[in-house]
Amino acid sequence: MIGRALVASVLALQVPLAPAAVRDQCQPPRGTMQVGESWAQKRLDPKRVWSLSTGAGVKVAIIDSGVDLQHPQIRLAGRADLTGTGYRDCVGHGTAVAGIIGAQYMQGVLFYGMAPGARLLSYKQTVSERDGDPELLVKAIKAAADEGAEVINVSVSTSDLPSLREVVQYALAKDAVIVAAAGNVTKEDGTPVPAYPAAYDGVLAVGAAGPNGILSNFSNVKTPVAVLGPGQGITSTWPGRSYFKDLNGTSYAAPYVAGVAALVRARFPKLDQAQVRQRIIATADGATGGGKGAGMVNPMLALSAILPYEPADAPVVAPPPPSPLSADAVAKVPPVDHDAINLALIIAGSALGLALLVAVTRVMIPMGRRRGWRPGRPE
Repeated sequence: MIGRALVASVLALQVPLAPAAVRDQCQPPRGTMQVGESWAQKRLDPKRVWSLSTGAGVKVAIIDSGVDLQHPQIRLAGRADLTGTGYRDCVGHGTAVAGIIGAQYMQGVLFYGMAPGARLLSYKQTVSERDGDPELLVKAIKAAADEGAEVINVSVSTSDLPSLREVVQYALAKDAVIVAAAGNVTKEDGTPVPAYPAAYDGVLAVGAAGPNGILSNFSNVKTPVAVLGPGQGITSTWPGRSYFKDLNGTSYAAPYVAGVAALVRARFPKLDQAQVRQRIIATADGATGGGKGAGMVNPMLALSAILPYEPADAPVVAPPPPSPLSADAVAKVPPVDHDAINLALIIAGSALGLALLVAVTRVMIPMGRRRGWRPGRPE
């Protein structure tokens, strides 16, 4: 069911409806009905953190190619079409992104999303595998921010535009965590350039890593990456109630991080978007080198780590470390007086000798009296 606010936002944008011939040209690549557990799911293990958070109630906006509503694992809380081509996902990209973020857990199915409790909002911004119209991207980000999206996933990239920069600041001011793909590059691209909106300050830029945890060779190192997400050899949901294997791109790494952001926002509802971003970066697995940021995102640490610089409303607050003592805080022990020790030993020895003398005297005097003070005879 389409949310009322999303309907209003679409009407306000006055999106023209495309001709029927264009709307009918919708045939994404065929997926598969069978799916195994991917390395990304084993690495991040989202089920292990669901006792702490499922992302329940957190609005996550997906700005992409639309989302297939027929997939049994995907539930949308709202959708909007900015392209005028209808709501169907004719590419499959948006459906895959939505599945990574919030696909429902189903018994017997080995694929599920990071934050199944999140409320997914779909904003269809493109109808091809390319990034689409930048102005529609601007409109989609604004509409998502006005809808109250707490996390906005942008798995597309473009060049630096004044309107894009302004709308990003607008969404951040509305307390939305913006997660964006760092962008893909190939040898044919020549010298890579930063991708936007990922390269803007305040945006959680995500690079891609493979099964071995190493930065993928297509991940854009010119974009200032904050963290890495699984982005190589990925499996996710696909149109036609199916799945697609071996997906590659930073656009699939970003929704893993967006899912973690939803988990964190549900677990720590009083943290603002900057603090959520900081927590995800601070708890990543750690890395060095360009394009890697703080390393692979770590859902368990993001939900359980105690960070001393966060407000006191966190579930567990660590006691402050003891302050260092000043040099004169503890009185120093006086130096040893050896003369005093010698005198004490002499006094103690004399007292012991006197005591022995008294004891001997008390025994010998009675014996002498009994003998009349005569010397004893040997037997």
